[in-house]
Amino acid sequence: MSVYVDDAVVLWRGQRWAHLMADTLVELHAFAAQLGIPRRAFQNKTSGAHYDVPAALREQAIALGAVPISRHRDRDLVRAIIRQAKAQGRGGSP
Repeated sequence: MSVYVDDAVVLWRGQRWAHLMADTLVELHAFAAQLGIPRRAFQNKTSGAHYDVPAALREQAIALGAVPISRHRDRDLVRAIIRQAKAQGRGGSP
């Protein structure tokens, strides 16, 4: 089981943001809590189950063991993780 954080590619409110995703929702919520991200920040929409994290927090996530993934270099892996996140999103959140 793994937690993943993609490239900080989305520019919003003057910061670059990344997506924190995981193989399971249990892992995702536990890891987000470790980073100090409140549960209310959980996104369970059409983009799939994830948390948005600013670039600085992305680096902290990697230091804590999140697997860095690149939307450019790891396209197949990213697609598989997003498919899983979308399936989790449709299934609701525990």
